[in-house]
Amino acid sequence: MKVKTILVSQPEPKIENSPYSRLIEKEKVKVDFRPFIHVEGVQAKSVRQQKIDLNNFTAIVLTSRNSVDHFFRIAEEMRFKVPDTMKYFCQSEAVAYYLQKYVVYRKRKIYVGKRTFNELVPLIKKYKDEKFLLPSSDTLKAAVPQALDELGVDWTRGIFYKTVISDLSDLRNVYYDVLVFFSPSGIESLLKNFPDFEQNDTRIAVFGNSTVKAATDAGLRIDIQAPTPETPSMTMALQKYITSVNK
Repeated sequence: MKVKTILVSQPEPKIENSPYSRLIEKEKVKVDFRPFIHVEGVQAKSVRQQKIDLNNFTAIVLTSRNSVDHFFRIAEEMRFKVPDTMKYFCQSEAVAYYLQKYVVYRKRKIYVGKRTFNELVPLIKKYKDEKFLLPSSDTLKAAVPQALDELGVDWTRGIFYKTVISDLSDLRNVYYDVLVFFSPSGIESLLKNFPDFEQNDTRIAVFGNSTVKAATDAGLRIDIQAPTPETPSMTMALQKYITSVNK
């Protein structure tokens, strides 16, 4: 069956001429974007209940832009002035660049990993005497605390925000040829919003091993998968599939 409509379970890319724009233009398909999950900040009161005093930390481990936003939001709510001496350990260049929204980059001690958390670990290891705060969501990859524990550093996790399932009730009677997922939470959202969901001719596209497992465990048929050596991005995987079925 041909593909004419695609729903991506993420916000629409803010950049012009994104890979999705090129896919739409080349294949003449309709692509809609709708976050199946969203992030909500917890209150400062909740952070205090976790027995977290921001004065006690000399370094912050930032794994995402959300962690940046919510650390500084909580600091403001607690009337905590972040000292200039604070060290920032950012998982990627994108996170470090985003940090400029809150601090004067060149005047701060900022250490940047390449992409994955494991690539940040050697930098943290060099500063083992710091007291690290890890602001995170209620869902955190097990590899992160495991890596910090193995380093033997003094670190504390703070839940500063939560991943929440979005209300998708307005999509109940809307049909798409392809649904695209990037996380197990997206699959969970689909099933919570539509417990009677039947896949039938709907194609499911998934990114990453954990999303593959969540979809398979939910009894869904996976038709499109990324990353693979041939299709390292989701748009490339969609392009390949569409080209084969829309002949």
